[in-house]
Amino acid sequence: MTRQASDQRFAASRLLDGYLVVSAQAGDRRAADLLARRYHRRLVAHAWRLTGDEELAKDVVQSSWIDIARGLPRLKDEAAFPAWAYQIVSRRCARSIRALQGDRALSGALRDDPGGGPTEPPEIATPRLQAAIRSLPPHQRAALALFYVDDLSVAEVAIALDAPAGTIKTRLMHARRALRAVLEGDHHD
Repeated sequence: MTRQASDQRFAASRLLDGYLVVSAQAGDRRAADLLARRYHRRLVAHAWRLTGDEELAKDVVQSSWIDIARGLPRLKDEAAFPAWAYQIVSRRCARSIRALQGDRALSGALRDDPGGGPTEPPEIATPRLQAAIRSLPPHQRAALALFYVDDLSVAEVAIALDAPAGTIKTRLMHARRALRAVLEGDHHD
C-alpha cells in the first residue's frame, strides 16, 4: 500500500469515527455499538500493554466503556474521541495497577508481559523484535503502540497517557533507541 493510499485510508477511518461519535451523541445505539466494536480490541491491547495482564486489561476496558458511554454526550470535539477513550483506559489501568501493587506489596512488582498478547502489530515479524517490545517499560510500550500502531499524533498520545507532549517524545525516543539496538544486533549475529 502506498503512503498516499494509507493516508487516505486513515483519513476515511477518522471521518467514520467522527460520524459515529456524533451519531452516538444524538442517541443512535447502532452507531455507539459500531464505535465500540471499532475500538474495543485496540483499547484492550492498550490496557494490556499498560497492565501486562490480559484478563485485567479486559476488565479495565469493560468498566471503561461505562465511563466512555456516560461521558460521550459531553465530548465537544468528535475528532478527540480516540485520545479521550485511551485516556479513560489509561487512568483506569493506573488505578487498577495501584490497587494491585497495594495488594502485592509483600510479593513484589507486577509480573512481566505474557508472550503474544492480544494484539501484536502484524508488521512485527521477528520474534526478537517482539521480545524487545515486550521488554520495554509499560509507559514506553504504550507510547510506541499508540503512535505507530494506532496512528495517534504525539499530542493525542499525550492526552491518552495523561503526560506532557515532551515526555511522550522522550518515551518514543528511548523506545526507538532500545529497538534500534535490537535490530542492529540482528545484523551482527
